[in-house]
Amino acid sequence: MMELWHCADARSFRPLWMLEEMGLPYTLHMLPFPPRWAQPDYLETNPLGTIPYFTDGEAVLTESSGILPYLAAKHGPTSLAVEAHEADYALYLNYLFQSDATFTFPQTLVLRYRVLEPPEKRQPAVADAYAKWFLARMTWVETRLADGRDWLAAGRFTAADIAVGYACLLAGTLGLEAQLGPLTRAWWARCRDRDGYRRARAAQKG
Repeated sequence: MMELWHCADARSFRPLWMLEEMGLPYTLHMLPFPPRWAQPDYLETNPLGTIPYFTDGEAVLTESSGILPYLAAKHGPTSLAVEAHEADYALYLNYLFQSDATFTFPQTLVLRYRVLEPPEKRQPAVADAYAKWFLARMTWVETRLADGRDWLAAGRFTAADIAVGYACLLAGTLGLEAQLGPLTRAWWARCRDRDGYRRARAAQKG
């Protein structure tokens, strides 16, 4: 049985959404955020104190975007994967890596310096700078959607949409969604309309 340790609307939402899209059985462990502070005994499970923490038998993964291709490869076949022979394979793969390293990373600093730090340690100027950085990076998505495509790669909904979609979910949490490009917002609305997304949102509510 696969197990996923997750905090509501945190990066671990990516594998949760993927699990629901694929209809796979799993056990979900909900944690308070941030777990390394709010639930210190979690360090006995994951010494990093980060989420996600995902197990599948002896396999252990801790990177949210990395769990998506793992699930596709180990528990597919699935149309959520773009295969190497398909024309958009490079684009798909790039999105998987971009989703966290390029899109989510600056938002984590916005979250830290606007929300998580105690009021006396917050740095609005730093948070604003990283918010602008995030929005500038998301022009990559807006530009790629300008050719009329509904989804990010291969003409269908894939793990790339899940991976990048989480960046939009976090943008909503941080009050940045309205500043995304119109094509990006329309694509994100299509993502949210999916049954898999809705099931994942319901799952984390218990």
